[in-house]
Amino acid sequence: MQSIQLWSRRARIVLWGLVIAGLLAAMPLGYMRYQMEQTSKQVEFVYNYRDLVQIASFQARPQDFIDEQLERMQDAGIGTMAIFESTLEELSWNHRLSLYSSAQMAELQGEPAPLNENFTYILFANEEAQSALGPMIESTMGSGEIAFRPYSYEGLDGLVIETPLEDATAKTMLPDPLTIQDLHDRGFQLLPRLSDRMKPYDHDLTDSILGWLHDLGVKRILFDGDAVKGFGDHATDGSLNSMAELLKKYDIGIVAIENLRTMQKGFQTLAYNIDYNVVRLYSLSALDAGRLSPETIADRFQLAGKDRNIRMFYINGQPLRSSERGGIVHSLDNIYESLAGNEDTPGAIKLLEDVGYTNGTAQAFDYNYEPGSWMKILKGVVALGAIAIIALLIGAFIPVLLLPVFLLGLLGSAGLYVLSPAVLEQGLALGAGIAAPTLALIWAFSRIRKHTEGDRRIVGGDWDSQDAKNGSGMFGGKWVFPELGKGRRLTMAAGLYVLTAVISFIGVPLVFGLLNNVTYSLVLQQYRGVSLLHLAPIALVGLYVFLYSGLSPLDNLRRLLRLQITVLWVVVAGILGVVGMYYLSRTGNAGSVTSLELTIRSVLEGTFGVRPRFKEFMFAHPLFLLGLFLALRYRAAWVLIIVASIGQLSIVDTFAHIHTPLYISFIRVILGLGLGALIGLVMIGVWQIAEGVWRRWVYPLITKRRSV
Repeated sequence: MQSIQLWSRRARIVLWGLVIAGLLAAMPLGYMRYQMEQTSKQVEFVYNYRDLVQIASFQARPQDFIDEQLERMQDAGIGTMAIFESTLEELSWNHRLSLYSSAQMAELQGEPAPLNENFTYILFANEEAQSALGPMIESTMGSGEIAFRPYSYEGLDGLVIETPLEDATAKTMLPDPLTIQDLHDRGFQLLPRLSDRMKPYDHDLTDSILGWLHDLGVKRILFDGDAVKGFGDHATDGSLNSMAELLKKYDIGIVAIENLRTMQKGFQTLAYNIDYNVVRLYSLSALDAGRLSPETIADRFQLAGKDRNIRMFYINGQPLRSSERGGIVHSLDNIYESLAGNEDTPGAIKLLEDVGYTNGTAQAFDYNYEPGSWMKILKGVVALGAIAIIALLIGAFIPVLLLPVFLLGLLGSAGLYVLSPAVLEQGLALGAGIAAPTLALIWAFSRIRKHTEGDRRIVGGDWDSQDAKNGSGMFGGKWVFPELGKGRRLTMAAGLYVLTAVISFIGVPLVFGLLNNVTYSLVLQQYRGVSLLHLAPIALVGLYVFLYSGLSPLDNLRRLLRLQITVLWVVVAGILGVVGMYYLSRTGNAGSVTSLELTIRSVLEGTFGVRPRFKEFMFAHPLFLLGLFLALRYRAAWVLIIVASIGQLSIVDTFAHIHTPLYISFIRVILGLGLGALIGLVMIGVWQIAEGVWRRWVYPLITKRRSV
């Protein structure tokens, strides 16, 4: 056993050396990511033209309304229009043509409805509409083997399509060429929304469409529906490869929509084949465009651009019936103010300019560096460091497993690399993210025990202190330790606070060194296991505090298992469960926040330009500093070390958001630690005052009454 312990001590030194080597190897990879993040500094505001047409259809003079709003949009900073593939219904909204069923056409002519006919009648608005749209409609119906023939009524030319109106209006056609040309002539950039609904995929037709769009200055395509164009036929004819070839031929990129429940089918394959010529898009829903204040919308846009690598802002709208105003309302005026601002409040465009993003055409990240062998070597060293720190964590609980776990980790990683390098990277990143803050708090806990109960030989070994072995308190030991000077406790607590954060920071380079691919910045791949990261360090630190306090771990485990479960225990467990559910609900982007927190966030954003994470600086970090101060005097305060896990794991979790620029994550963590320390010092001061009042007045009064 002594020989095993000796080898474990030596192995621990070697493994920490590998961890340090991993940190150093991650630095060049992090710098390359930082350089990449500086290559895309333009943002683009897009409006859904279909929504504008729908809003205009409720106005007295629809075309005049559209003309006016297009001018106002340009003045407000909207430079791009999203154009969908057209349908007959949408073309009728644009007043390019009129649609009738057989019964409606008969009624228009003053004749009875035909008994055995349910066709679609089309009348074009003018010759321009007929020449531009007629061939497109005929091609669509012909490809679906639907019969059609020419038709005219009162001087207007049209078509009779031998299918019901409901079926005809469901057919997807090419984008309206008249609208596209009109918007181009007005100076708008175009964002076509192509779908995979036109079957089968036609390489020549797609070539002509993309060539036409390229000539109009189109830089990017936003796919409509749950799949990219070409996905449906890819299994049989490799249509995604054809689509990628055409996109590269015409230098047209694609757009990734943020927070989709499921990524569009085929998107990752297409993105890879076009060398990740991709930008991320934030979509403002029609509901939010109308109900949110201009200040809130502007703040959302600024945070999305600065904190989440968003380069396109897609704005939706809709007509709404308002009983208060007694008519139809829309959100356009609200949007204009949110972008351009007013005399008192800057709009989104000014806010983004202040943090370095200009209004223009969104550009993809430039990551065109050659991934030479030296990068693979660096990443291999980072992976070695991650395996080492995971082994160190397991060895902290069971020292004899330190070397076996490390060797098994090497073998398992080699095998997983052959099967799936991405899964290996994500698994090691998660393991390192859990290990670093857990080891940091275990170290802090061991330092506290050294200054209260006595020194120990190895992590997981026996204590020298007889008080710990023979004490009568829970798990052995005393509840109150000999008092150190308050100044001494404060300086020790501050030192432990800083050094614990430094050890937790070890996990940061290992995470961004492993996940340095552009796919993580574009959220085409993500850091996996966020919920586990938020729970595992808390559970592991709690386990360590309870099993490695006072007696040996086995003795503590026996005592823990022999404890009688009371109603109070059940109530406490229920409360902890509710708190845990709330804690998990606050993780990620979907967590809800209070109005007070929103106010504090706004103040911090306006003051520092970057807001620290609320749970760090307002809760976990202050409680950690207070807990360190109290734990040097009171055993019961050791439980605060467990709660402090939230702040330490959050340090790593902040950098696990790979789509957030590195420098912002760094500033956010440093601010959180600084503000948390200030609040923690205030809490220590309040505790000292309360403790002084207790000792000087309250406790003597209670003692006196008991003696009487």
